[in-house]
Amino acid sequence: MGSHRRLESPGFDRGAGAALCVLSAAAAALGAVPAAVAAPHDDTRAEVDRLYTEAEKATEAYNRAEERAEKLRTEVRSAQDRIARQQQDINSQRDALGSLAGAQYRSGGIDPSLALLLSDDPADYLDRAATLARISAHHAGELKDLQDAMRHLAQERAEAAGKLAELDKSRQAVATHKRTVEQKLTEARRLLNSLTAADRAAYDRASRSGRDELLGLGGALPASGRAAAAVAAAQSALGRPYVWGANGPSGFDCSGLIQWSYAQAGVALPRTSQGQRYAGRQVSLSEARPGDIVTYRSDASHVGMYMGNGQVIHAPYPGAPVRYDPVGMIPGATVTRV
Repeated sequence: MGSHRRLESPGFDRGAGAALCVLSAAAAALGAVPAAVAAPHDDTRAEVDRLYTEAEKATEAYNRAEERAEKLRTEVRSAQDRIARQQQDINSQRDALGSLAGAQYRSGGIDPSLALLLSDDPADYLDRAATLARISAHHAGELKDLQDAMRHLAQERAEAAGKLAELDKSRQAVATHKRTVEQKLTEARRLLNSLTAADRAAYDRASRSGRDELLGLGGALPASGRAAAAVAAAQSALGRPYVWGANGPSGFDCSGLIQWSYAQAGVALPRTSQGQRYAGRQVSLSEARPGDIVTYRSDASHVGMYMGNGQVIHAPYPGAPVRYDPVGMIPGATVTRV
């Protein structure tokens, strides 16, 4: 997201609960933002920087919560499929035992204990499982198998219910992060709109500044074929808009651009910039080669792709399309080779 090097942000708490607390506090602090008309232009630009940085952290928290929600949705669907198959197996076993009971009845009556265990009430069936001892060894084995299947099914259903509850909490976290991002971006846009055209141009120039001595570092060639394919994909995205929470192809946030670019190379990366920092081998900035992932700040809340000649491609912030910027736009870059 924001490519602003003037402000450094505190470390990011990776815990989902802590993230919610931090973001809630940050959102509450919005009411204390000074009015643009009462602040000098430099202070306004610094405040926009701060809001973009905080919104970027909230965006990554949103991405992380959405990634968790999607994983839970997949697990819930899988659990529901297993439960349906197990229920079919249990129904088949009960039908088979019912046929056995019918045969016994026709041949001279059904054992009372078998009739009891074939009750339509599973709880009653399980409570009275001890009566298996009064049935023949063959019949007892079949009924024991049914008993085990029903217990396993009950456990699966309980676990699925827990995942559904967790999914609901994850959805609430996604909504909370979304509101936080929207609040901060709305305030940032309001402050930017309060600047003159000249001041806005100055802000954009400042956000793209870097350290000239970093030009030319690293090799000129990608480290691998997949890195080269990711570079080509990132270049094809130049000019596309920043859209928070998006991972292409029509718009991107910072980590969405990197994930999408490597997906075009057949490589599955984590959705968040924090996950992308650890998706490969760490190398020094002086060794950076095209296709390497460059994360910024101690919490890895911003990410770009190194392109050579001291430049990265990244999705900076709302209103700024995917573009080249100096790799030193934010001090303390970490380089990861996928």
